Amino acid sequence: MSVILQKTLPFAPWMQAHTTKLPGIQPIKLEEWLQVDEVYTQQLLEKVKILDNKLKQAYVMAPECIPAAEELLGLIITLLPDLGFVISGKKVRRPDGLEILIDITEPLITLSKLLQEDFLIMTEQAGEHVLIGGCLCFPASWDLLEKFMKPLTLIHSPVPVYDESLAKRVERLLSSVRPEIPLMRGNTLRYTNPTLFLPKRNSDPERKEIRGDYIRSERQTLVRLPKTKAVVFSIHTYVIKEEDLTSPQKAGLQKLGPLLPYENS
Repeated sequence: MSVILQKTLPFAPWMQAHTTKLPGIQPIKLEEWLQVDEVYTQQLLEKVKILDNKLKQAYVMAPECIPAAEELLGLIITLLPDLGFVISGKKVRRPDGLEILIDITEPLITLSKLLQEDFLIMTEQAGEHVLIGGCLCFPASWDLLEKFMKPLTLIHSPVPVYDESLAKRVERLLSSVRPEIPLMRGNTLRYTNPTLFLPKRNSDPERKEIRGDYIRSERQTLVRLPKTKAVVFSIHTYVIKEEDLTSPQKAGLQKLGPLLPYENS
């Protein structure tokens, strides 16, 4: 796989007190949900490789997820023009000039060809939010199939900081997400390997890294779909060399020491 690195990190979770503590959620505007950054084309090319060669690891969909996935695609299409996309009939011209066919039969695959974000869809079942589908091309030490059709509490196992108390808080948070107010947070991970596609199962040895010169930060958002009421969890992945952080970001990171407090959240 290719090595794709950003040169800037627009949102560093460790720089703000309210985003350092788990879950570190803050509201954003819908128009701030999706982002196109400096490595847009490179990450989209990498997604194509992953979908061509690792589709069964990167994509899964339960039948009950289809209406939500279709709704998600429809919603995002309405937002694309403000990000520099041009829509013409059933085609979308991306900011880099490539045209993509809108395939409503494969909504999550289509979105993966348009945006850097990975998308996971959850619905509430028996009082817990369950992962019912997703396209995850850039997993950070977890495995999509292992978490498929499982509730949120099991999705985060075995993250040490994600205890029962925090799980209940996050579940309440998910239940309270409103369509008009998306929520955003970030996490911070150290890696020696900058590869974007890093799936690992809970049982894999050395599943978590705690040291490394690459900072991997995920801009994670929660969006409630107004019709199906499903919750969309999206992930925009940044991988940057520690040396390329701004001076304040480096100083803030050094204060945390080698072990990041919310390393694999």
